[in-house]
Amino acid sequence: MQTDPDDDLTEDSSDELYEHHRIVATHGQEMIRLDKFLHNRIAHTSRNKVQEAIRAEAVQVNGAVVKPNYRVKPFDVITVTLPEPPRETNILPEAMDLDIRYEDDDLLLVNKPAGMVVHPAFGHWQGTLVNGLAYHFRNLPTGRNGPIRPGLVHRIDKDTSGLLVIGKTEFAMTHLSLQFFHHTIERSYLALVWGNPPGPTGTIRGNLDRSDRDRKVRAVFPEGGERGKLAVTHYEVLQTYGPVTLVRCVLETGRTHQIRVHFQHIGHPLFSDATYGGDRIRVGQNTAAYRTFVENAFQLLPRQALHARSLGFIHPSTGERVFREVELPADFAAALAKWEGYALTHG
Repeated sequence: MQTDPDDDLTEDSSDELYEHHRIVATHGQEMIRLDKFLHNRIAHTSRNKVQEAIRAEAVQVNGAVVKPNYRVKPFDVITVTLPEPPRETNILPEAMDLDIRYEDDDLLLVNKPAGMVVHPAFGHWQGTLVNGLAYHFRNLPTGRNGPIRPGLVHRIDKDTSGLLVIGKTEFAMTHLSLQFFHHTIERSYLALVWGNPPGPTGTIRGNLDRSDRDRKVRAVFPEGGERGKLAVTHYEVLQTYGPVTLVRCVLETGRTHQIRVHFQHIGHPLFSDATYGGDRIRVGQNTAAYRTFVENAFQLLPRQALHARSLGFIHPSTGERVFREVELPADFAAALAKWEGYALTHG
């Protein structure tokens, strides 16, 4: 699967990190094992990866889950959902002080700081989260026996902070990828937005695609249209601080820049989001004192006010629910405290 150079700027592009295959066996298909059949038909994959995908129920034949030794028959319809294949880029392991909040033999949860790119790409070949994970994983058996492949199944923007789940085995990576694919992962974000969104709760819907004016940003297009993919964001107002509002966002889908684009679309861009118009005063008094106050708040939080607060999912091996939540980082907390003070003094 090809990825764009700016894919590491994705807010949570989990829905775009899969190869989805639909293969129909021909009338002359010989009856061979399913794992062998798929290994021969799908590029850039190993037989072990195929077997793990089958075990994780990411492969179905005629709509049913089967075992790796299933014999493919003529006219069988086989669907496959796999994590993205390894990139050609050699990843340089780098020692980093990663903020790991949970880890076992199958996966880990890491709290990514704002300013860190997730995956190496043009202009960011070093210092990324994947470089740090490669160093962290290098003593694992999987690292010693083959290429180091930190198991990304989703990403968040460089300037968004918060939780990411990383698969440490092919099975875990495929299992987690399938949960993202079927939108069963529980994800919540905290965002500080300009103005007061309508109602205590709400849902923003619309197709997202590259903007006609600037291919590096996204725009909203009519739901059900031919342009873009459907994105759905649910939000809950947590607290209003006069000109800005703290909201909790739950993603039903995971599209590039989804929360940022959706709130910009309804007229409430994220505070300090330079890409989508939140880095200038959008609401409030037209006074020198207010302008100075806001500029000081921008300096405290010189990036979009967005934090990936929590993740919940089913553990690939135990079948138990895993849930973790992380606190706001210092820059977000400082800006929020400043707005709390403003609200107290200005009613």
